[in-house]
Amino acid sequence: MAEEIKNPIEANNFIEDIIEEELKEGGRCYGKKVHTRFPPEPNGYLHIGHVKALCIDFGMAEKYKGICNLRMDDTNPAKEDDEFVRAIQDDIHWLGFDWDDRFYYASDYFEKMYELAVGLIKKGLAYVCELTPEQVRENRGDLTHPAVSPYRDRPMEESLDLFARMRAGEFEDGKMTLRAKIDLASGNFNMRDPVIYRIHHAEHHRQGNKWCIYPMYDFAHPIEDMLEDITHSLCSLEFEDHRPLYNWVRDNVDYDTNPRQIEFARLGINYTVLSKRKLRQLVEENYVAGWDDPRMPTLCGLRRRGYTPASVRNFVDRIGVAKVPNTVEIALLEHCLREDLNENATRAMAVLRPIKLTITNYPEDKTETFETDNNPTKENGGTHTITFSRNLYIERDDFMEEPIKGYFRFFPGNEVRLKSAYVVRCTGCVKDDAGNVTEVLAEYDPETRGGNTPDGRRVKGTVHWVDANTALDAEVRLYSSLFTDPDPDASGKDFIACLNPESLETLQNCKLEAFLGESKLGDSFQFMRLGYFTQDVDSKPGNLIFNRSVSLKDSFKK
Repeated sequence: MAEEIKNPIEANNFIEDIIEEELKEGGRCYGKKVHTRFPPEPNGYLHIGHVKALCIDFGMAEKYKGICNLRMDDTNPAKEDDEFVRAIQDDIHWLGFDWDDRFYYASDYFEKMYELAVGLIKKGLAYVCELTPEQVRENRGDLTHPAVSPYRDRPMEESLDLFARMRAGEFEDGKMTLRAKIDLASGNFNMRDPVIYRIHHAEHHRQGNKWCIYPMYDFAHPIEDMLEDITHSLCSLEFEDHRPLYNWVRDNVDYDTNPRQIEFARLGINYTVLSKRKLRQLVEENYVAGWDDPRMPTLCGLRRRGYTPASVRNFVDRIGVAKVPNTVEIALLEHCLREDLNENATRAMAVLRPIKLTITNYPEDKTETFETDNNPTKENGGTHTITFSRNLYIERDDFMEEPIKGYFRFFPGNEVRLKSAYVVRCTGCVKDDAGNVTEVLAEYDPETRGGNTPDGRRVKGTVHWVDANTALDAEVRLYSSLFTDPDPDASGKDFIACLNPESLETLQNCKLEAFLGESKLGDSFQFMRLGYFTQDVDSKPGNLIFNRSVSLKDSFKK
């Protein structure tokens, strides 16, 4: 299970208010167990936007000691794939949720959906229409004119025959549809005799070529909920205008259960796109290295970057559940990750842009060790051993031959504390023929072991370092936002033009502490002064690769 969620919101949200009212004596769900469902379409990977729905669906079931189904909404065969099914399951388990044995496919209900559609035809509540999609749009009407369908009064027997022949594959795509007979003059255009079945000759990832007609989501959704005895069908706000159709299907098909659809505002994040179509384009046109590219908002991408289940769930918890759409700062997501990693990540020293530091008065053949905290925020966080010798590596920008005002690191004549080791005084540098600094020189004070100054003198600068004799070489990938525009997902905007050309910086020949060679996937580290990092899936012994999960600086306004 995922780590315990911090800072829970104690006050009820509006969904909890509804559920608690309906569980009371006389309420719609009195005596029932709360039963929700999470119904992703298996045509892509889950992203951070899905997590809000996922946490609400599973979270409400957990809170009220109910159950939550996992249902693959595979009613559209065009882009569905078993690869996505497996990835969705992995992501949900990673977040700490489980569906037990309640794993379903919408396609398992195709026969029952067909039967219930036939029942609507027999009741005079559905008919076969031969208008093309273009003609349906042309005859849709407007707010002052009703829609028109010349096939609305088609005899029931004729519609039953044509619907059976549609199923048998006698007609090509688009030739006919089955439409619900509701209200051509409705102010809600979703109720103007909507299409509930269409012909689509395509192989289904589970049903093969058994079917060539497929139910529309607005027809399938309530039936799936009814067949699974769902009490609360929780979905995002774009389905609010579809709720009357949900209720119409529920109330008119021949099946006796009473689910209720409740809508909440979906999650929007700045500097991010959450459209599956756009994410797919980024992958297929090679703007990113795959669905799990650490710059992607997919859960597999966030996991690869180093996000933890607790940080993601805390993020969703802090956003809360509301009816009004809003856009959340990505800085809040990063803040939640920093907060979690600050408490749980192991501290380590790494030098990303190394320059050699030589302690000229330290014996050439001597090596000593120091103990340093794994995590000072934990009461018993443990320690690990670091080695120290004459030859070290420091960050290139920790030396400045002519220092600017307020610079307290290495420059000739200045004293610097080497983290957990000694105080050293910079004595100069070595340059190549072009005048570039290739080596920094210093002398250590043997009386300052552990970084202490027995005489009480003040040393302002502390610098991290790595022993050159034991350092491991590594590649480090520094990730930034994939987009430069805060709203690249806006309608009509060319989101490709908003891509950040500097979203990935790859550094070679970085120097790491030796114990990092024993790290494994999923381990998190704070590289001192640099940020939080995790090992990449491409990493292997002899070719270590680390990703920066998030920087140390927190830009979120608490």
